[in-house]
Amino acid sequence: MSAAPLAAAAARARTLPAPALLATLAVLVAAAAVAGLTAGRALAPADVWQVLRGGGDATARHVLLQLRLPRALVAAGAGAALGLAGTVLQAALRNPLAGPEVTGVTPGAVLGAVTATGLGLAGWEHPAAVVAAACAGGFAGAALLWALAGRERSDPARTAVHGVLTSAVLSGLTAVVLLVAPGELGSVVQWLVGSTEGRVWTHWQLLWPWALAWAIAAWLLAGPLTLLRCGEEQAAAAGLATGRARAAALVCAVALTAGAVPAVGALGFVGLLVPHLAFALFGADLRTALPGAALLGAAAVGWADAAAQWLSRLAAGALDADRLTVPTGAVTTGVGALLLLAVAHRGRGLDP
Repeated sequence: MSAAPLAAAAARARTLPAPALLATLAVLVAAAAVAGLTAGRALAPADVWQVLRGGGDATARHVLLQLRLPRALVAAGAGAALGLAGTVLQAALRNPLAGPEVTGVTPGAVLGAVTATGLGLAGWEHPAAVVAAACAGGFAGAALLWALAGRERSDPARTAVHGVLTSAVLSGLTAVVLLVAPGELGSVVQWLVGSTEGRVWTHWQLLWPWALAWAIAAWLLAGPLTLLRCGEEQAAAAGLATGRARAAALVCAVALTAGAVPAVGALGFVGLLVPHLAFALFGADLRTALPGAALLGAAAVGWADAAAQWLSRLAAGALDADRLTVPTGAVTTGVGALLLLAVAHRGRGLDP
């Protein structure tokens, strides 16, 4: 896979007005939702269209309206939250390698949710408690990175190294928790990989108010974040209280990640790579880059979810295993790794 076509397409798209780009991305999100609705194994596309027109039997209507539709909405909402979180992190830290996955935020959120479940304090029957535990873990992971980075926080490469180490430690602690109570925590292994399987309206009803509230908060921070991306001295010269603005941005990023993790788990590379494409398409002005990142994240996870369902159908047919499913996180991680390798192969840096 070459990154040259992606770069050329981004350069051509950047010539379009921002409203046209946002409208195009909204269409991609809607198309991803339609693809997700028609990709599953239980219903054929013809059955889906019949239900959408008001027909279909009771089973078909249940599968589409109670299983597939909330799954597609959760995928889009979580993708938007992760795309926003990564964009806010990269702007606030002026670090192109920052992302929820490699700054301790996502692994900390997963550790918090898994630990709370293991202790019986949270679980699928208490989704609000899972979000609270994920928030606590996400903030703890970010604080650990902040403490380890110390005076080297301004160095993107060193901060990235500390972030990888922090994430590895937190992931190791999560594995220990899973080993201590494997019977109780077997169902949460999907948080480690990232999955949209089995998502219902409860997940969506918990996700969308939280994600929307923090998305609005992120957009309200667009001005300060744009100044922070220009540099510490320039932002201070413009009258910005850089410390408070950065702290507010980090709280917003952690909250967005903590809302997404209980819904879909740790989806790899979404929060890391989506911001780069958003900045390539919309430029440095975060008033348009942030909405663009939300739509890009929603489209990326939506299409990854549809691809995971298609791959599951192919694998089940080839291996004669009806229960075999490909998690969405495996798709985002695989595609993200290929894109990252393609950029590295071309010898280009990931500039914020």
